[in-house]
Amino acid sequence: MESLILIVLVVIPGVLSGNWRVTYKDHCALKGTSVIIKCEYDYPLGHIVTSVSWSKALFVSGKWRQYYLSGLSSPPDHFKYVGNYWSDCSLKISDVQDTDEGAYFFNFVTTLDRWRSKTSAHLSVKKLTAVVQPSTVTEGDKVSLTCLPGCPTPVNIVWFRDGQRVPNPVFQARREDAGRYYCAVLGQEAVRSASVALSVEYAPKKVTLSMSPSVMKGSSVTLTCSSDANPPVAQSGYRMYKDGHFLNSGQKRTLSDVQPSHSGLYYCQAWNNISWRGVYLINSTEVHLDVRYRPENISISMDPLYVVEGSSVNLTCSSSANPPADSYSWYRAPASGLSSMLHVGSGQVLSLPSVEASHTGLYLCQARNKLGENNSTEVLITMKEKQHGIRSLAVVAGIGIFVLLTLVLALLLLWMKRRVLEEKKLPALSGRGSSSLASEDPPNSVYANINLLPSSPPPVIAALDFSPHSQRKSHHGHNVNMVHKHISTQHNQILNKVTPLLSPQARTSYEDEVTYTNVTIKPSRSTSNSRSKGRDSDNSVIYASVVKSS
Repeated sequence: MESLILIVLVVIPGVLSGNWRVTYKDHCALKGTSVIIKCEYDYPLGHIVTSVSWSKALFVSGKWRQYYLSGLSSPPDHFKYVGNYWSDCSLKISDVQDTDEGAYFFNFVTTLDRWRSKTSAHLSVKKLTAVVQPSTVTEGDKVSLTCLPGCPTPVNIVWFRDGQRVPNPVFQARREDAGRYYCAVLGQEAVRSASVALSVEYAPKKVTLSMSPSVMKGSSVTLTCSSDANPPVAQSGYRMYKDGHFLNSGQKRTLSDVQPSHSGLYYCQAWNNISWRGVYLINSTEVHLDVRYRPENISISMDPLYVVEGSSVNLTCSSSANPPADSYSWYRAPASGLSSMLHVGSGQVLSLPSVEASHTGLYLCQARNKLGENNSTEVLITMKEKQHGIRSLAVVAGIGIFVLLTLVLALLLLWMKRRVLEEKKLPALSGRGSSSLASEDPPNSVYANINLLPSSPPPVIAALDFSPHSQRKSHHGHNVNMVHKHISTQHNQILNKVTPLLSPQARTSYEDEVTYTNVTIKPSRSTSNSRSKGRDSDNSVIYASVVKSS
């Protein structure tokens, strides 16, 4: 009974169709997807299908030939028959590759005959194509992503950039958007297009200046400027500055034999002809170059410069160092010539509150920081005794007193001369003619010749003229006595002031060198006999003493 039913089921299609035929249509598949080639076949009444097969046309040795799929090299289950044995002859191809493209034929065998299809189903293998427009943009420009599937069958597309999902296929480019883009089938992300690069040009960013921030004096240091930019910054696009002053163009600069003058703030600029918010030159952060060295240019200053026994003196040590000197030591070489140096103190200032003879000698200071130490040049401290200063002061004071006394004496003599001249002129104006005065010496004149010391002013000759009239005789002795008295008085006053200041030897010398001057009174030619008779009794001698200073 079962056999009868099977025969009926097999014979019915043939009875219904009764003709040999295979019908299918062409297909398009995306690379990496799976595709089912739809196929239907028919055969005459009385035939029973015993086997089915698919073959592919291959061009071998210059001819097209059909090869069974089972005989082709392919992964397992790559080709799979999904039809039946009476009408459906569909074929499934999984993970379609480029080599799967071509013409496919369906063949079947019945109990009475076999059928080899003369027509074929053509399979086209396509790829997803990603398009980025434009592929090179400046930061801020608009970018559009388009995916071309190649097959008319619609599919849902998604976008990725460097493996990260892109939410929107249209956007304004940022520098972070640069990368490689591809599209894929939603749900079958393995089915993807080839990646396409998007280049976003932007001004330099992350401009950095690299160097060793701390170097030793005399060493070398290299400054290197770098940046993130698209297009990359050329060598000529870098500039270096120190404390705001231009140094050079280029990405690198080497400083050989670094000196303290190289210390400062360094930075660089980068430029690639792309602006960022209107700015073309982008600066790096500043880097401080610190040149370190041990103490040098060490010097000692002394206050005061001249030292007297018992006084105080301060020695101050100064130096140039980086880092600054953190300790100072003082040493002294005795004036006796010992070569060994004695440690006499510490600190930047050495203070000697009361200088003694033992303090004299050569002093030096030693400055030290953590990099090393250096010595200053030597400073000599000498000392003058106090009595030396007092003696010098006494000598200066004595010279000053001598000059003062000499000046006073000169002024006194000048005053006396002027006084005598004035007294001489008074009688002449009262009655005597000018001719008689010019022709002969004034009557009753007193001449005083005063001898002075070699250091004094030139000798002064003074003429004292008394009245030529009746009063001359009566006033003669009185006037002479007045002059003598006046000179003696001035002499005693000067002597009393000067004598205490002089040494005993000077006093004796002074007293021994008194000069006495003879003053003669000449009689007038016109005097009466009575006057001539008393000439001898009226003449007087005036003695004047002059002090000779030591």
